[in-house]
Amino acid sequence: MTPTVIAIHVAKARRLPMQAREQVEIEAGKGIVGDRHHGTRHRHVTVQSRESLDEAAAVFGQVVPSHLTRRNITVSHGVVPRDPGALLRVGDVLLEAVRIAAPCKLLDDTIGDGAQEALRRRAGTVFRVLEGGSIAVGDEVRSG
Repeated sequence: MTPTVIAIHVAKARRLPMQAREQVEIEAGKGIVGDRHHGTRHRHVTVQSRESLDEAAAVFGQVVPSHLTRRNITVSHGVVPRDPGALLRVGDVLLEAVRIAAPCKLLDDTIGDGAQEALRRRAGTVFRVLEGGSIAVGDEVRSG
């Protein structure tokens, strides 16, 4: 079964709550229109797997809500590529992996003590946008 997009979240600025979206527009070389990282050098889109969040929840002892991790795109299952240069196609958008998305201390504040550690190596990947377009909940996710 092909992984699909199950959640999309954006925030207009740092520390503002993440807002769920059904669809977002993505600009090549810039990122998600309306997101706090739009126009940054490399941190255009972050992608995580619900499967990895469920693994973190088993370690953490409670559910890890997708929106509280502060990642943009959550896919249904599978491993999100981590190696720099790896390609991922989400709908009609082409993404290139930049680095692992390291969990920050803010997660302990928003999810609970121990969330940061539980999400280590499970917090997704930071991508740059090579080809823009739109991403919607339900879109398929495939390797480059």
